[in-house]
Amino acid sequence: MSEIAIRDGRGDGAFNPVLIGLIAAVGILAFVAMLVLGAYAPDLRSGQNGGGHALSNAATGFSGIVRLAEATGRDPAIMRSLAALDDEEALVVATPDSGADDLSDLLRRHRGKPTLLVMPKWQTAKDPSHPGWVATTGLLPSFDPERLLAPQRKLTVERRRIAGTPLRTVPTDAPSEMHFTAPGGLQTVSGAGLKPIVTDPDGRIVVAQVADSRVYILADPDLLDNRGMADIHQAAAALALLDYLGNRDPNILFDVTLNGLGHSKSPLKLLFEPPFLAATLALAAAMLLAGLHGLFRFGAPRRPQRALAFGKAALVDNVAALVRKARRQAALGARYADLMRQRAATAFAAPARLQGSALDAYLDGLGGRRFSELAAAAAEARDQDHLLSAAQALHDWKREKDA
Repeated sequence: MSEIAIRDGRGDGAFNPVLIGLIAAVGILAFVAMLVLGAYAPDLRSGQNGGGHALSNAATGFSGIVRLAEATGRDPAIMRSLAALDDEEALVVATPDSGADDLSDLLRRHRGKPTLLVMPKWQTAKDPSHPGWVATTGLLPSFDPERLLAPQRKLTVERRRIAGTPLRTVPTDAPSEMHFTAPGGLQTVSGAGLKPIVTDPDGRIVVAQVADSRVYILADPDLLDNRGMADIHQAAAALALLDYLGNRDPNILFDVTLNGLGHSKSPLKLLFEPPFLAATLALAAAMLLAGLHGLFRFGAPRRPQRALAFGKAALVDNVAALVRKARRQAALGARYADLMRQRAATAFAAPARLQGSALDAYLDGLGGRRFSELAAAAAEARDQDHLLSAAQALHDWKREKDA
């Protein structure tokens, strides 16, 4: 269909190009930010959930000992991935939420190196008026911490109310500062193969070394958690205990993978980390260049062409297009031969009474190639190539005679 009118110049856009570009840029940045946060959100969690781990500020958390170790010249670190243990000799402090937590991978990776396992003790509930705080609702059932090393080792947990009673340090080479006092409801552990390091006055084990290993068990977490760090003497004893178990190595790793705060494995993170980061940046640059190429016009705008042009030439072109569409080009051979016959008769002053074969005979008598044979070849053409060749021969014949 033809167009009714053609407008000159550029029409006014429906929207401001600057505004559209700004909206697109904000959308792209928001999408990229969503991808990055989606990939790293698990790694950025603060841990302020009231749990019993090294990121928690709750009474049963262990952030106090971490900050205290850092403030006293040690080098504590939060361990969010067990892969950090592959080349690490430092003491690892693990604080599982339950005795049923799987410790096998951690113990296997850190085999032969110092590892302190802190038994769980308290049942807690979140304090709705103070985010990150908890209220203790009671003690865990004793069977929960007893499963800490199950099924390889059977442990027995006991609780006694001897708050404020000095605890006994067994090793003679222990630091002089490593002297604890019993917290409320002291939790102790017993079992085959446990070597005592700290006990209550009656010899019940509070801190033990698992035989034939460098795995240690702290039966009562109140010696190390934030509640215990409120007492300066308990805090000094806790630091001395960590120094003693880690052979004075200032590096201490506080594990939070057992508490669900470790680095998660995500294919999306591969886009933003070497070696795939280079490919991501190259793709982003290519997309930016493609966007810029589509945003700006290069060169003057081209005016749209009519579907059906004006004038005789356009009429001829349209008729020819219809003939081509119908695939009837070969049927035009006889008509073209009649047209050339009439034009030749007029040009060469053939008598008006001559028609058909008589006129062909007259034209054949002009010499050279016979017109009747050329006209017959055009009428018998069955495809476009033969028709074109026959029509060219008729045209050349007339041009020769005109000359």
